[in-house]
Amino acid sequence: MLVALRPLGLGDLLTGIPALRALARAFPDHRRVLAAPEALRGLAMLSGALDDLVPSQPLQPLDAALEGPAVAVDLHGRGPASHRVLLAVQPGRLLAFENAEIPQSRGLPRWCRDEHEVQRWCRMLTELGVPADASDLELPVPRVS
Repeated sequence: MLVALRPLGLGDLLTGIPALRALARAFPDHRRVLAAPEALRGLAMLSGALDDLVPSQPLQPLDAALEGPAVAVDLHGRGPASHRVLLAVQPGRLLAFENAEIPQSRGLPRWCRDEHEVQRWCRMLTELGVPADASDLELPVPRVS
């Protein structure tokens, strides 16, 4: 299982779409779960990058169903609080930005303060060996009956 943490609002979900799609391409055999508010489920699933959404709130412990993922991805921020939320579920690997307070993040990409969110998450993943295309933002128009 791969767990991506993005427990914020609509705009934050949309800026994370290219990163989520990059993760889907890089980890096709993993069950890909987004930890985010339940209200974003429909839109998140339109991305085509996810298998499920598990409801979560910013910087709150994750549901026990997410325990022990092979990969945990911090798309919330640069830590340390969000890193700790993910590390609490004991992932095999953490994909995140480096934070001096989190020893498990040593050597990970550095946070760039003035970077656009879409670019930020795609750069982080690319530096970690997961090619990401920041222009991969388009969502399909759902059918309305």
